[in-house]
Amino acid sequence: MNPREDKILMSHGNGGRMMHDLIGHLFLKHFGNKILEEQTDAAILPVDTPEVAFTTDSFVIDPLFFPGGNIGKLAVCGTVNDLAVSGAEPRYISVSFILEEGFSMQELEVIVKSLAEEARHAKVTIVTGDTKVVNRGKCDKLFINTAGIGMVRKKDQMVGKARNIHPGDVIIINGTIGDHGMAVMNARESFNFKSPVISDCASLNHMIREILDRSSGVKFMRDPTRGGVATVLNELAAKIGHGIEINEQALPISKGVSAMCEILGFDTLHIANEGKVIVVASEQESKLILEIMRNHPLGKQSAVIAHIVSDHPGRVVLKTGTGGKRIIDSLTGDPLPRIC
Repeated sequence: MNPREDKILMSHGNGGRMMHDLIGHLFLKHFGNKILEEQTDAAILPVDTPEVAFTTDSFVIDPLFFPGGNIGKLAVCGTVNDLAVSGAEPRYISVSFILEEGFSMQELEVIVKSLAEEARHAKVTIVTGDTKVVNRGKCDKLFINTAGIGMVRKKDQMVGKARNIHPGDVIIINGTIGDHGMAVMNARESFNFKSPVISDCASLNHMIREILDRSSGVKFMRDPTRGGVATVLNELAAKIGHGIEINEQALPISKGVSAMCEILGFDTLHIANEGKVIVVASEQESKLILEIMRNHPLGKQSAVIAHIVSDHPGRVVLKTGTGGKRIIDSLTGDPLPRIC
């Protein structure tokens, strides 16, 4: 790649020399591994379980850089977490870039480097990908599409399916909510709030694997991304036919997020997260799960935030700090577009 090329050109997507230079001098430089370096049209992957999990995701976040991460790190975390909460051990991911002509080559390398570092941290291998370049104004700088494959043990195949959940079971989250959505909103609009808000963007697979290795009592897992905790719990309540009661005083919320939501009129329960997992388990099993979470760097502020109840079947209700109750619905509309 010519060092004078500091911007993406249409020629970087035409399949010719400049595209191959971009792949070789940037993507393979940071993503390189034996499978990817074969540069075949399809990666041939070894699998060692009869069941595999497969997911795909696209990332169109604005801005591309935010406190706590960037679109590259986010692409890995989002895909890895979707696999992990389904009971899978993430192994392989694909990464495809849609680049706008004129995009900074320097910024692209920062993003690619961050993506590669997070993949190594999560212990997933980037095995295939694609690059497309579109004319100026036809894409907002950069979009990323990923797909992920994970191996699923027989004992973990039901983790994402919400089976055998009963009144009395508890709902746990591994830390503060709303951090990602508010960090992106603050970066986008430059509100300059004094309280720092940093995205919780993180790969949760190592913590989740420890939970599944040590506990046999996990009944459900889900990562509350777009739509937040409220949407996940409403989907769960509708699926199991029981009610869910959230304890407002138990919700872990940072001061910065709480202040921003209050000023902007947002409900923290509807704000996106990118490093959180919701776990449903029996009350007895919850003690072990909380212990595992709190001993992990990504679970220091874990808490039981809600219970499965026989009242108001299919509904999610918040028990407020004043003793009252109010219904919590799924997110409607899109107050925070392009947060992932």
